[in-house]
Amino acid sequence: MLLKNRKPSENGGIGSRIFDFCNILFMLCLAFITLYPMYNIFIVSISSAEYIYAGAVSFIPKGINFDAYRMVFKNDSIWRSFGNSILYTTVGTAINVVCSAMCAYPLSRKDFYGRGFFTLFVAVTMFISGGMIPSYLVVNQLRLINTMWAIVLPGAISTYNMIIMRTFFQNLPVSLQESAYLDGANDITILFKVVLPLSMPIIATMTLFYAVGHWNSYFNAMMYINDIDKWPIQVWLRQIIVLSVGGFAGNESLAEFAKVPSDAVKYAVICVSTLPIIVVYPFLQKYFAKGVLLGSVKG
Repeated sequence: MLLKNRKPSENGGIGSRIFDFCNILFMLCLAFITLYPMYNIFIVSISSAEYIYAGAVSFIPKGINFDAYRMVFKNDSIWRSFGNSILYTTVGTAINVVCSAMCAYPLSRKDFYGRGFFTLFVAVTMFISGGMIPSYLVVNQLRLINTMWAIVLPGAISTYNMIIMRTFFQNLPVSLQESAYLDGANDITILFKVVLPLSMPIIATMTLFYAVGHWNSYFNAMMYINDIDKWPIQVWLRQIIVLSVGGFAGNESLAEFAKVPSDAVKYAVICVSTLPIIVVYPFLQKYFAKGVLLGSVKG
């Protein structure tokens, strides 16, 4: 009887260990598939030309040098576009978060007259839009062409993100808002002094969503920005990839430029343009899962 009782537990222990081993192996393979492309970009960017042209760079860098990065950091246009991206991302994200919160809060209130109609009215924009040409005509009529506002204002509110934020606000205790009303607070005061301080997880999540979107955006800048000095970093990255080395040469001599492979230059710019998001993400990651979960499930 004792042996019969012990065998199932032993088999269960072995099965559990096999499952854990397979699960860990699967996750390691998934992590490798996810991280290897970025790792490969980095090692190519610091490898010598002869190894890159021979296709010999796969897992370890060969002929390590930082000529591509020196060329990137010497280029005034790259620095200027980097600053433009920081400006567009900072201003655009601030506008996005404030506008989304101010739209989501009234739609989360059950006592808001016409809430269902306005929610439907906003949600329709997720599926129906005017298109690229009407959008350009509107921006042009507002005299926003070739300005920062042409990039940050047309997408001031993402309907999807606003709905997530509205659902998060609905889960907050109504008693807090009622108490604030009894103390003489109005709706604006309740939003900024009661609701938003309690909503840091969703605010951090929306900040990450909007910031990544602004940082990676290039198409709006291509449409609305005519001045090269106002280009964000992603437009320069596109120019380098599409036009190859011919679109990059700035204040470097041709002899110096010829020594650096075009792939190394492209990958160096990719690494430089991706670095800010990689640096910011760990500070917001702890709020990310909580904010998305609470903003997606209505309590």
